[in-house]
Amino acid sequence: MKTARKPLFIEILIVFALSLGASAVYSVVSLISKLLAPAGLGAQVTKINGSMARAEWLDLTYQLLSVAFGLAPVALALYLLWQTNQNPFKLLGLSFKTPGFWAPRGLLLASAIGVPGLALYIGARVLGLSSKIVPAELPDYWWAVPVLLLAAVKAALVEEVLVVGYLFDRLEKLGLSSRAVLVISAALRGSYHLYQGFAGFVGNFVMGLVFGWLYKRWGRVMPLVLAHFLLDTVSFVGYALVGKSLPLP
Repeated sequence: MKTARKPLFIEILIVFALSLGASAVYSVVSLISKLLAPAGLGAQVTKINGSMARAEWLDLTYQLLSVAFGLAPVALALYLLWQTNQNPFKLLGLSFKTPGFWAPRGLLLASAIGVPGLALYIGARVLGLSSKIVPAELPDYWWAVPVLLLAAVKAALVEEVLVVGYLFDRLEKLGLSSRAVLVISAALRGSYHLYQGFAGFVGNFVMGLVFGWLYKRWGRVMPLVLAHFLLDTVSFVGYALVGKSLPLP
């Protein structure tokens, strides 16, 4: 039994060292840096989806490469699941089948998470517990919105496939209880958002608990992927279009 558990544990470490585990470590360092800054955490600005090059065609090239290679850990996780479970898409419920099931659930979930999440961010900004988040800072190129939509797709797949679908399967195979799996998954989700500040951790930890519980209840990751995509689309594209004119703290 121990022999079977050890390779599985090593596999989990490798998958997350190549993806969101590394992001969690960088987020902790980023938070420490912001806390040590003379002006404090509340005066810091965190930029997401910024320009990567001065030349437009180079910027677009970098953006597309970032999306493509950013999905590599998802492909790796699905491949590893395929080695032990044959069909990872069926196992995780990652398919477009029965949209009448996953589409309305994804829409409702996005609505239920989005409004409280925004309120938490505003409250944290007022209290100085979060840096100012700039979700999108791309030049006014024709491809800016499509690239931001692709970034939302990437984030949704990476987080929900890895932190929910893959991690739940692997931790359960290690013999952990459902409650422990849920808490570990949520804590990981919160940790790689620490670069935003303490509110980023709290909000995403709660989101992780909700998403994980619903995944066990529904048996499908697709509603979570849709909800995550919608949340990031509103954040990324909404900010790019009207965000600078909004009176957000």
